Amino acid sequence: MNHGISGRKFGRYSGHRKSLLVNLAKELIEHEQIITTVYKAKDIRPVVEKLVTLAKRGDLHSRRRALSFFYNDEVIVSKLFDKLAPRYNQRNGGYLRIIKAGFRKGDCAPIAVIEFVDRDITAKKGRVVPNQVQSNIAE
Repeated sequence: MNHGISGRKFGRYSGHRKSLLVNLAKELIEHEQIITTVYKAKDIRPVVEKLVTLAKRGDLHSRRRALSFFYNDEVIVSKLFDKLAPRYNQRNGGYLRIIKAGFRKGDCAPIAVIEFVDRDITAKKGRVVPNQVQSNIAE
């Protein structure tokens, strides 16, 4: 019986599982739509929805909590606070949708598309690299 047990282990130890959730949340915020397994999508939805609600507050403490969650990835946090939070300012929760998309060919795992409601269609393009990083790459 699984009474009172929440969350899934995904066959990973706790640090690997937290890293998986952080990376899925980063990719979802960056691209606003990702394809993953149904169970990972169901696990990541409350995490990202709490982050969007945190970003809607907009204060410094909320930004620092988001930075702590994303291991100081300022690009993701700035998109979360500057683009996503104003977009969902009038919506009280329900920022994400999960659409089941069949089964994966190799292992027949159920696949789902998780995306933001009212997402930006052009967000699927590559990540914007700050100018300072681009100049270091060019050298």
